[in-house]
Amino acid sequence: MSIELGRGTGPLKGVKVVEIAGIGPGPHACMILADLGADVIRIERPGGQALAGGGPHMLLNRGRPSVALDLKNPDAVETVLTLVENADVLVEGMRPGVAERLGFGPEACHERNERLVYGRMTGWGQDGPFAQVAGHDMNYIAITGALHGLGQDRSRPHFPGNLVGDFGGGSTYLVIGILAALLEARVSNRGQVVDAAIVDGTTHLNTMTAAFLASGGFKEERASNLLDGGVPYYDVYETADGKHMSVGALEPQFYAEFVRLLGIEHTAPDRNDADRADALRTLIAETFRQRTQAEWVAVFEGTDACVAGIIPLTAAAEHPHIRARGTLVHHDGYLQPAPAPRFSRTGATIGRLAESAGDSTREALAAWGVTNADELIATGAAVQAPPGQ
Repeated sequence: MSIELGRGTGPLKGVKVVEIAGIGPGPHACMILADLGADVIRIERPGGQALAGGGPHMLLNRGRPSVALDLKNPDAVETVLTLVENADVLVEGMRPGVAERLGFGPEACHERNERLVYGRMTGWGQDGPFAQVAGHDMNYIAITGALHGLGQDRSRPHFPGNLVGDFGGGSTYLVIGILAALLEARVSNRGQVVDAAIVDGTTHLNTMTAAFLASGGFKEERASNLLDGGVPYYDVYETADGKHMSVGALEPQFYAEFVRLLGIEHTAPDRNDADRADALRTLIAETFRQRTQAEWVAVFEGTDACVAGIIPLTAAAEHPHIRARGTLVHHDGYLQPAPAPRFSRTGATIGRLAESAGDSTREALAAWGVTNADELIATGAAVQAPPGQ
C-alpha cells in the first residue's frame, strides 16, 4: 500500500497533523481534521489504545494511517520530533506533564518547528487543582453546571452518553482552537499551545443557561423551564407501541399547527395558563398513546408543528431527510456519519479505516520523509502490524 500526502479533498488539504493517539475527544477531533482534508498521521502504542478498540470498526480513527511507536523508546520520540519538523499541528491527550516527560512537550516541539500549533485535549485542563486527577465525561460536565440540568426527572439528572462533554465541550472546541491558531500562525509565523479542556468547552457550550439565569425567572431545577420539559409543548411523549415523539412547538404559530394535527385544538387548555399546564400535558400524553409512532410520524413529519419521531441510529439512516442528504452513509462496510459541515467548492470525503494499530508504519513514515523505518522496526522502537491483524 502506498500513501501519498495532499490527497484530501476538503478545505484543509495540505495541512499536516501529528496525532498522538488517545481516546474519545482526541480521536474525534483528528477524525474531523482528516475528514476536512488534512493529512493526519496517527501515532499509536504497539497493540493499540485501551478503550479505543482496534480494527476497521473503530470509526473515530478513520481517515488516517496508523503508525505504532513505543514512545518510551528515545528513537521513537526522535521520530515524533522529526515528524513535527514538517507538521502544522500536533494533537495529544495525555495528562499534563506526560508529553514533557516523554520528550515531545511544547517546548521540545517548538524548538524543531516554531510555527507548530500544539493541541492539548484534557478533561480538567493543563492547570488547576484537578489537573492531575483521573476523570471521565460525566465528571467533567458535573462540575460545570451542565449535568445538573439534564433530563426531565426532578429527582436525579440523566447523562447523555458522552456527547456533551467529550465531543460537545471537548473535541469541538479543540478543533475550533486549532483552526484559529492555524490562521493566526499564518500572520505571525509562530505557533502556540491550544489548551482544550472539557470543563472549559462545556461551560462555554452552556452559555444560554447563563443567559437565562441573567434574565431572571430561570429555575435551577429540572423540568421547570421552557427547554427542559417544564412546559407541555416542549417534551417527549410515548406512543401506543412504546416508542416516543419529540414535541418542540414553542412559537404560537407552530403550537397552533401542533394542536390542530394532534386533534385537540378545541379541547386543549390555554397553554399560557400555568394552573392548567398539568391538564394540558395529560391530554397531550393520552392522545399520543392512541396511535403508534409510525402513525403519528405520518401525521406530523413535513409540517410546521415541530414534531418528530425519536428513532435509533440504524433507523435514522433510512429517514427520508437523512437519506436524501447522505448524512449517514455506508462506507467500507460500516454505517457511519458523513463529514460535516459541507463546503461548496472543497467537499470533504471519508478516508480509509486502519485495519489495526501500526498497519501503515512503514508506508506512513516514508510518506512523511522518515527514512529509517526499517531500522526503527528492527530495534523495536516501531512496530509494523501484519496485514489483517
